[in-house]
Amino acid sequence: MKLNLRHLTLHQLRIFLTVARHGSFARAAEALHLSPPTLSLQVKQLADAVGQPLFEQLGKKIFLTAAGRTLADACADVEARLELLSQDLAALKGIEKGSLKLAILTTVKYTVPKLLGGFCAQHPGIDVAMVVGNRETLLQRLAQNQDDLYIMGLPPEQMPVVCERWTDNPLVLIAPPTHPLATQTAIAPRALAEYAFIRREAGSGTRLTEARFFADHGVQLKTRLEVGSHEAIKQTVAGGLGLAVVSATTVKPELALGELVTLDVQGFPLLRHWYVVYAAGKKLSPAAMAFKDWLFLHAPQSSTL
Repeated sequence: MKLNLRHLTLHQLRIFLTVARHGSFARAAEALHLSPPTLSLQVKQLADAVGQPLFEQLGKKIFLTAAGRTLADACADVEARLELLSQDLAALKGIEKGSLKLAILTTVKYTVPKLLGGFCAQHPGIDVAMVVGNRETLLQRLAQNQDDLYIMGLPPEQMPVVCERWTDNPLVLIAPPTHPLATQTAIAPRALAEYAFIRREAGSGTRLTEARFFADHGVQLKTRLEVGSHEAIKQTVAGGLGLAVVSATTVKPELALGELVTLDVQGFPLLRHWYVVYAAGKKLSPAAMAFKDWLFLHAPQSSTL
């Protein structure tokens, strides 16, 4: 029997897709600024129209049913088509009336927002949204095609993406100025094996790069703490709890003030790169294309990082 879905609304589909992505009615209600009863009623009405349950609850968690997964895929298709429609309409007006959704790695927050500010000053009519997160957050958003452009250090290998190298991202090894190695030169990597390290969370690009470097030199690092914030890492190192490998862009103020120093370790700085990434086959809006061009035009040089 063919279902009559004429009474479904875009509002209901948007609510349902938000619940599906958050895996929680409460978090979805918060994200949409709706009361939980209002949200639950909309989902119930949608399920009644579909004629099948969309969620099932196991313990304290909710999961999509088979019908829910099918509807979620359809909702994502509708969302993508509406976004494409928005871009096409914006293109008819030129980039000054477009929108830009940007997701950047936490490390890049020291560089990109300034460039974004200059871009917005030149194009005040563009509606801009920016998310700052760790690598895992960006990969999740990329998988769901939630943004126009992503700026990250290690592009995903298992996703179909367009990846353009943007600028250098040198990694340095920092220590408090009172550290025994602070005044030494040409330090061998193996000499660091006896010292404690403050490290980024597993899966971060910095963590992967430093692990590869020290493994190549036969060094097993002593991890004292795992920290997910560059600011927390800097403060912890300044407090004398350990050494850390960080992006050079994140410690310029502390180095200038003498709160931290970089160690002269053989093989450092470790040269990485930042990349501009977006989903393969994605049609970038005029605003996104303009901002990508702006990024490359104003890319910081390694000497100024």
